Amino acid sequence: MRSVTYAGETVTTTDDVAQSLIELTAAVAKEGQAEAVHIPIVTDEKKVAQAELVIGVGNDVLSSPVEWNDEEPDFSRAAEELKNHRLFPRPHLRAVEPDRDADDEPIDWDFDQPTRA
Repeated sequence: MRSVTYAGETVTTTDDVAQSLIELTAAVAKEGQAEAVHIPIVTDEKKVAQAELVIGVGNDVLSSPVEWNDEEPDFSRAAEELKNHRLFPRPHLRAVEPDRDADDEPIDWDFDQPTRA
């Protein structure tokens, strides 16, 4: 479990939500924007609730480990929603050269040869 500090308040959430929130906050700030998001949290009374916050430019978010002895809630759906945000960082595709040692015929990557339908 992680403690997330925002605007002087601290809430507790799961590791995956905190990680996704931090990555999304940095990505939104990098674009010079701010966005409203909500995350599931566990209250001091060990009840599940929602926290709403604005992330991005001018909104600092700190995540740190917290000691937790109870069963962790499953907030994986919320973490996935954060990862599906349009600005969440995605791995870039990269070109891969074909294996030159392969016995296959060379591939025409330009696709300039006539084809049959």
